[in-house]
Amino acid sequence: MVTDGVDTVMARYAQKISRKSGLPPGTLVHIGAKREEKALITFMNYDESRLVEKEVQRVEDCFFLRDLPAVSWINIDGVHQVDLIEKLGAHFNLHPLVLEDIANTGQRPKLEDYGDYLFIVLKMLYHGRKSDLIDAEQLCMVVGTRYVITFQEKPGDVFDPVRERIRTGKGRSRRMGADYLAYALIDAIVDDYFAILEHYGERIEAVEENLVNHPTPDSLRAIHRLKSEMIFLRRSVWPLREVINVLERGESPLIQQPTTVYLRDVYDHTVHVIDTVETFRDIISGMLETYLSSMSNRMNEVMKVLTIIATIFMPLTFIAGIYGMNFSPDVSPFNMPELYWKYGYPAVIAAMALVALGMIWYFKRKKWF
Repeated sequence: MVTDGVDTVMARYAQKISRKSGLPPGTLVHIGAKREEKALITFMNYDESRLVEKEVQRVEDCFFLRDLPAVSWINIDGVHQVDLIEKLGAHFNLHPLVLEDIANTGQRPKLEDYGDYLFIVLKMLYHGRKSDLIDAEQLCMVVGTRYVITFQEKPGDVFDPVRERIRTGKGRSRRMGADYLAYALIDAIVDDYFAILEHYGERIEAVEENLVNHPTPDSLRAIHRLKSEMIFLRRSVWPLREVINVLERGESPLIQQPTTVYLRDVYDHTVHVIDTVETFRDIISGMLETYLSSMSNRMNEVMKVLTIIATIFMPLTFIAGIYGMNFSPDVSPFNMPELYWKYGYPAVIAAMALVALGMIWYFKRKKWF
């Protein structure tokens, strides 16, 4: 059952959370899927005239980027290496609570302003590689004056279009600051939500069509699966609206006025995504009611057929019961004298057939068939 799988995942997650019980705030403990591969560290340093892109083996090789005048984007795939996060946090003066949240992959989307930098947590969603379920990954982003640091759980993301624009110099990416880079990354995540919604729209349409034509217990399982995934999707997307709203208001000096216009557009897209998710939830709730109504109607149709059959056989059973009584005509001339009539049996069968046909004609005239 689907619910068993969900309960198992939640139980494992709760056990991992419990590992932090009793530890002081700011303690770095990785909470999430266990991974053994080495973290992948890449950076891009660019301005309008130049670009340096490189993959490094040690996090210390990125420290020099903090003091460069150009915009720097440091990306780390693998938050399970807490020592790496600790070294990077110490060099960029990140708060211990920020480092703790980076290592905890169960955070909800949020924005925290630490003055010199902004700390943003987002959910990056894409289709599961082995199933139709949503595959979610936490993305943590630190936005400074001239740098953006992103922390991902594993390699693979939705930022290839952003990287390509930076490499080719198309658009405003190379001419704008770190705040515009943060906007571009958030916009890429939100744009990918639309692909997720399109996928679920097709699934909902297929389940709904099957529900109307051939409702089965599998349809009920599909509805419950969709309902659970919509709840998860809503929890991942709903807080993002407040995050982008705070950025769009431009209360932080790290967000320049030209970027707020683009953030307003992302905010509109986020509201559109949330409205679509709410619409899907309403449709799925209606599908559950439709399923129950369909099953009730099917049961009523079955009971209707059985009732008609039983009604037709009631007078036939009554006639058969009368002639099943053991009254001998030899004792009295009133004891079923037709038993000695040579046409008695065919006459009874014909009478029973006429009664059955008469009832069928009556039912059809009443349009009960």
